[in-house]
Amino acid sequence: MYLVESKGGAIVCMLLSLFFLGTWPALLTLLERRGRFPQHTYLDYTITNLLAAVIIAFTFGEIGTSSLEKPNFLSQLAQDNWPSVLFAMAGGVVLSIGNLTTQYAWAFVGLSVTEVVSSSITVVIGTTLNYYLDDKINKAEILFPGVACFLIAVCLGSAVHASNAADNKAKLDSYSNESKDGIRANNITDSKQAYTKTVDINDAEKGVASTEKAKFGTALFLIDLEKRRAIKIFGKSAIIGLALTFFAGVCFSLFSPAFNLATNDQWHTLKDGVPHLSVYTAFFYFSVSCFVVALILNLIFLYRPVLNAPKSSLKAYINDWNGRGWALLAGLLCGFGNGLQFMGGQAAGYAAADAVQALPLVSTFWGVILFGEYRRSSRKTYTLLVGMLFMFVAAVGILMASSGHRK
Repeated sequence: MYLVESKGGAIVCMLLSLFFLGTWPALLTLLERRGRFPQHTYLDYTITNLLAAVIIAFTFGEIGTSSLEKPNFLSQLAQDNWPSVLFAMAGGVVLSIGNLTTQYAWAFVGLSVTEVVSSSITVVIGTTLNYYLDDKINKAEILFPGVACFLIAVCLGSAVHASNAADNKAKLDSYSNESKDGIRANNITDSKQAYTKTVDINDAEKGVASTEKAKFGTALFLIDLEKRRAIKIFGKSAIIGLALTFFAGVCFSLFSPAFNLATNDQWHTLKDGVPHLSVYTAFFYFSVSCFVVALILNLIFLYRPVLNAPKSSLKAYINDWNGRGWALLAGLLCGFGNGLQFMGGQAAGYAAADAVQALPLVSTFWGVILFGEYRRSSRKTYTLLVGMLFMFVAAVGILMASSGHRK
């Protein structure tokens, strides 16, 4: 099997992982805003997420000759390594639940804020756990200042959300005052009341309104978005979204330490003479459990939806090809992103590999480009946004600089 052994190789893996893991949430958010049922999207996503793990296992995991010390992927499937397998599968379970939770949180509090808060919780809890599990191979004097940068970015991210929410409220209030129909934006409780102007049918199918009718950042754009999206949020408390985000962050903080235990057996659960799980075998079991949990929960949610999601059926899912390609691509990006994170972590330490939790850098970029987040906002919002992104850049660099080398 192929192993990343150099610090430079580990950093390349982390940078690629950062891009992939910051991009796939934007694709799922795009589909939700276009009105595609979240259950349909996540079922598609989870299929290719597992496919990515299978591809990695049968390529990188099968390169070279298998040996007793470094067995290939297929050789390890027959070994008595179930304690480590269970750790890997536990990591997959919490990651699947976390990813599923964020899919609903994005609708309530936005892509950027969800990623900032959940990633920061992951760093504070997960990086600390990994530091001690890895026997402190990372440089603490560098690592923990990086964690502090994430905490500062969280505060700035929360301020960005509050400032942007105030900007949006001002836009809606101004629009309601100018509306000839006399509709007041602050009394809107559902999308039917919110939608005050018609949108061309072709625009609605594409998920975008025409430039003349709803420019990015305008009140009409916000109203039009509520009309089209799958999960209706007008009149709903932001506390729901924040609670989902914090819960997802806790889930994300546990999957990497669980994977660390699966590949390095710090608790000595394997029998004498049984080699540690390779990163590829562990990732395969990790992804299988992630797939099973996602499949079960989303099949249930088809018929018993949660959080204002529309009701559906298995037949409707099979026949829904609108946006399926994007959902399948999102699964591949997430799968390869996680695999690269674990490959880099095995070489340089999982605490340093948590630098990929700076994925809000990428998500915020896509949020601005694809969804018009922060368009026509106040100068205060823009200043806070730049500050948040600067702290995330600093955090990524510092965590990568703390990389050690596993013996």
